[in-house]
Amino acid sequence: MPMLESAPMPLPVSEVERELTHTRRVRYEGYKRADGLWDIEAHLLDTKNHDFHLKTGVRRAGQAVHDMWLRVTIDRSFTVIDAEASMDAVPYPGGCEKIPPAYKKLIGLNLVRGFRKHVWDVLGSVKGCTHLTEMLNGLPTAAIQTFAGEMPEDTEHGPKPFQLDQCHALETTSETVRKWYPKWYAGKKVRGKAA
Repeated sequence: MPMLESAPMPLPVSEVERELTHTRRVRYEGYKRADGLWDIEAHLLDTKNHDFHLKTGVRRAGQAVHDMWLRVTIDRSFTVIDAEASMDAVPYPGGCEKIPPAYKKLIGLNLVRGFRKHVWDVLGSVKGCTHLTEMLNGLPTAAIQTFAGEMPEDTEHGPKPFQLDQCHALETTSETVRKWYPKWYAGKKVRGKAA
């Protein structure tokens, strides 16, 4: 009889007994539109497994504390053409829902050129909602994944692939780049410099 393998565990089982008290789910989805543009949507949902007492009232176990949405419409150059934000559940009704129109300030920003810094400049701190602004940090990589396979990668004649030098595995001095992107391999790193 063949041996059954159990599903891999992403983290080791905790050695200490514990109880789940909070769940945050953040989801990104990318859509190719019929007009040649792209929509990247983000959704954040916070729930508790117990009744949660806020200044504004009690949220029952499983009822959303935060239920927030963002959508940016981008072109092929990753430039934001339009932006929308909405809130279905907030901790401070009458206050939180006033900020979604501020997210129109994303229009004109580019997701792959200084996006996170520009976001902080226009929507950081009291200029935006902590949770909506936090979700924006994941938009660049969600957009890149949405475009994956849509634009052929010419590693021999085209420009340097975008993903190179964006993480440790794809640093141009790495063995990964030597193996999969040899044209862009910059040699071994020696004391902070390529050899």
